[in-house]
Amino acid sequence: MSEIVLDHVSKVFDDGYEAVKEMNLDIADGEFMILVGPSGCGKSTALRMIAGLDDISSGELKIGGDVVNDRSPKDRDIAMVFQNYALYPHMTVRENMGFALKLAKVDEAEIEKKVEAAAETLDLTQHLDRRPANLSGGQRQRVAMGRAIVRDPKVFLMDEPLSNLDAKLRVQMRTEVARLQSQLETTMVYVTHDQTEAMTLGDRVAVMRAGVLQQVGTPAELYETPKNLFVAGFIGSPAMNFMPAELSGGKLKLPIGEIDAGELAGGRGDGKVVAGLRPENFEDAKVAGDELKRERGVTFEAEIDIVESLGSDLFAYFHIESEGVESDQLADLVGDRLDETGAANIREGEEQIVARLDPTSEVKRGERAELWADTAKLHLFDPESGEALKAS
Repeated sequence: MSEIVLDHVSKVFDDGYEAVKEMNLDIADGEFMILVGPSGCGKSTALRMIAGLDDISSGELKIGGDVVNDRSPKDRDIAMVFQNYALYPHMTVRENMGFALKLAKVDEAEIEKKVEAAAETLDLTQHLDRRPANLSGGQRQRVAMGRAIVRDPKVFLMDEPLSNLDAKLRVQMRTEVARLQSQLETTMVYVTHDQTEAMTLGDRVAVMRAGVLQQVGTPAELYETPKNLFVAGFIGSPAMNFMPAELSGGKLKLPIGEIDAGELAGGRGDGKVVAGLRPENFEDAKVAGDELKRERGVTFEAEIDIVESLGSDLFAYFHIESEGVESDQLADLVGDRLDETGAANIREGEEQIVARLDPTSEVKRGERAELWADTAKLHLFDPESGEALKAS
């Protein structure tokens, strides 16, 4: 068994900086767990504590039921794949993959057998006698993975292993990693700042912010029921749109219209809230159809600032009159998620919104268009705490 349990694990560095705070996380045997969050959130530090590369300041870490706080990395039966590959340039692929076993004085015939098997799994057989300098980035990363596989460890740890690859190769390697984990059925903890990687790879995803675990769940759970503003803004691409709203007399007043609050507010009384709508919850009113518009949602007009056509999707950027949403949780996303949709220059008193429309839409830049928003998909949040308001 290779279950990993972090019980109130914290890491405080010598200068007093607390990188990980009271982290509680259970990773099941054979599970593919993703740690995700913006730069500096503590995800790599958490991984390094599991590996034994960083000491644990407080709390308890168990691997396979055994407390390993004081065990050295070599005694934890883990294998780690780093961002920079960490291959020996003077060794061949074969020698790189078998080096750890050679140090452990494993029989040469057994080493050869394991290296050949790993090379076949990773499609590296024809490259075994080449050196790293003669390989592509993707091939080098597969060699680094092969070096981990031959050890047959209890746990695989991966620290942003694909971040050095170009976009196309990252997509290809994501598929390779998912296939590899499924084939090996070994517990894997994978760190990334790329939420697309997190959503497409993991059995479950753990979202971190400023050293604190925010929410753990399946990709679908994080997408559909985010616990707070931070998770809602981090998960999804493009990011969720946020706008100020007000509950009054059973109505929800939005910058794009007014609707019946119904169960959306979760029994909350009148007052200000933060409303969130994902880009895919908007549509060109002409495409949405009259029946859908009558059934639910709100129709409004907007001036289109930018149109981006990607073939299968069409992204329309427009602005609404709004002073914006002020939140520490959203401020932590700036530079990591929210600015990825900065396609238009927005004037003071306006907020940019991005809508993912049907590719048949004929909206045009600089023209006014009638859009429809599916308000049944609205997410509401407390403006002070940032916590999601649960439907009653």
